[in-house]
Amino acid sequence: MSELLFTGADWSYDTIQRVHDAVSDIALGELGLDVYPNQIEVITSEQMLDAYASTGMPIFYQHWSFGKNFTQQELLYRKGMQGLAYEIVINSNPCISYIMEGNSATMQTLVIAHAAFGHNHFFKNNGTFRAFTDASGILDYLKFAKAYIARCEEKNGVAAVERIIDAAHALQSHGVHRSPRRRAMDLRTEEARQIRRREHQEQMFNELWSTLPPPTGARGAAPPDEAARILGLPEENLLFFLERNAPRLAQWQREVLRIVRLTSQYLYPQRLTKVMNEGTATYVHYRIMQRLHETGQINDGSYFEFLSSHTNVVMQPGFDHPGYSGFNPYALGFAMMRDIERICLDPTEEDRVWAPDIAGTGDPMAALRDIWANYRDESFIAQYLSPRLMREMRMFNITDDPAEKELVVSAIHDERGYRRVRRALSKRYDAAHSDPMIEVVSVDLLGDRRLILEHKVIGGRLLAAQDARKVLQHVADLWGYEVELREIDSAGGQGLAEHRARPAEPLAA
Repeated sequence: MSELLFTGADWSYDTIQRVHDAVSDIALGELGLDVYPNQIEVITSEQMLDAYASTGMPIFYQHWSFGKNFTQQELLYRKGMQGLAYEIVINSNPCISYIMEGNSATMQTLVIAHAAFGHNHFFKNNGTFRAFTDASGILDYLKFAKAYIARCEEKNGVAAVERIIDAAHALQSHGVHRSPRRRAMDLRTEEARQIRRREHQEQMFNELWSTLPPPTGARGAAPPDEAARILGLPEENLLFFLERNAPRLAQWQREVLRIVRLTSQYLYPQRLTKVMNEGTATYVHYRIMQRLHETGQINDGSYFEFLSSHTNVVMQPGFDHPGYSGFNPYALGFAMMRDIERICLDPTEEDRVWAPDIAGTGDPMAALRDIWANYRDESFIAQYLSPRLMREMRMFNITDDPAEKELVVSAIHDERGYRRVRRALSKRYDAAHSDPMIEVVSVDLLGDRRLILEHKVIGGRLLAAQDARKVLQHVADLWGYEVELREIDSAGGQGLAEHRARPAEPLAA
C-alpha cells in the first residue's frame, strides 16, 4: 500500500507538489496522456471572480464591461446565490491552472487531475485547438494587447477607446474565421507585425488625400463582381473585413479591432468542443481519483468527498425538472466517454452494428485518445452517441412547429428514432447551424459606399429585430457609412426582412 498523499482537509505547497507528481504518474504513465508543462497558481475567491469577469485570461485589457461583470458575480457570490468554480484553466503553453485557496486537499487533487491533465491533454491534442490556436504565443500576445490599449487610452482618451471596444465586443461572435486559415495563428510575432504596419502607414500617408471631396455617386458604382474580387467577398468575419476596409478608421482603431478579433478567434474552439472538453477532463479526473484510492494514496473519506463533488458535477436534470436548461455538458460528455469505454471492453451486438470501429478493441484509452484528437462536439455526437446511452438518458426528439397547436414527439427508441435523435442533438452543437451566418456580400466602392450584409436564414429563424438593429448600428459606426442587412431564406433565396443603420457618430479619430 502506498503512503497517503495527505490526511484531512488541510494542505500545503508541499502537498500540492506531491499530489501533482502522483496524478502525473497515473495520467502520463497509465492513461498515456500528452500534456503541456503545468503551471499551477493558488488564488483567492476575489481573484477567481476577477478571472470570471475577464473571460478567464490571466492578462487582459481593461474595459468597463469586465468591472460590471465582476460586480454582478461578486454580489451573487457574497449573497450565497452562486458558488465559484474550483478551478480555471488557460489554454497556453505552459498550461496555467488556477486553483482556489479555499479548496480542501481532496478538491485540490481533483482539480489538478481535471484541469492540469484532462483539459491540458485536450488543449494540446485536439485538432480543432491545434488548427485555431497558438498556445505558445497567447501569453505574450495578451501582454502586448493590454499594453497597446493602455497606450491608446493615454493618447486618445478612455472614452474613445471604450467606444471602439464596445463596437468590437458587440461583433465579436461574428469576428471569427469558422474554417482554419491557410496560415496558422502565430501570436508570438504579433507585436513586431503591429510595428511594421504602423511604419508602413506612416510612409504611405499623404496629407493631400484628406483634401479630396467626399464621393457623390456621380461616377457610379464599381461593378459588383469587381468590388467582390477586390475585397474578397463574401466575407463572414465582420471584424476582419472592417479592420481591413473601413474607410474612416485610424490605424490604432484597426489594431484594437484586430486585438478583439484575435482573442475571439482564440476562444472559438472552446465553443465547438464544450461537451468533449468537459467530458474528457471529467473522465480523466474520475479515472485518476479511482486509481489514487485503489493504490492507497487517498483514504476512504477523501474518496467519498470526491464522489460527492463528482456526482453533483455530472447531475443531469430531467426535461420536466425546474432546473432543466438543456444537456449538462459535463454529464453528457462523461456519460459518452464511459459508454465508449464499455463498448471497447464489453460490447453488445447492437454496439457492434453502431460502433464497429471501436467495439471489442479492448483498449478504451487508445480509442478515447484518438477520438479526443480528431472530433469536435457535433461530429463526436453524430458518430458515438449510442442507442444504449439514449435509452439510459431517456432521450427523445420533439418537433415544435409554430403552426401547430401541439408538440409532436417525432423520434422514440427504435432504429429510425435513434438516428433521428442523434442527428438532431448533433445539429444543436454545430456552430454552422446554431450561429447566424451573416456575411458581407457587397459594397458600393465608388458611389455612396453603402455596405450590404446578408443573413442566410435556416428553418425560418429570423434575427430578433431589436437586437439586429442595435448590432447593425455598431457596424455602421465602424464602417462610417450606411449599412443594410438583408435576411435571405437559405433554401428558396427569397428576401424575408431588411434592416438599415446609418452611423450615428462615426468612430473616426
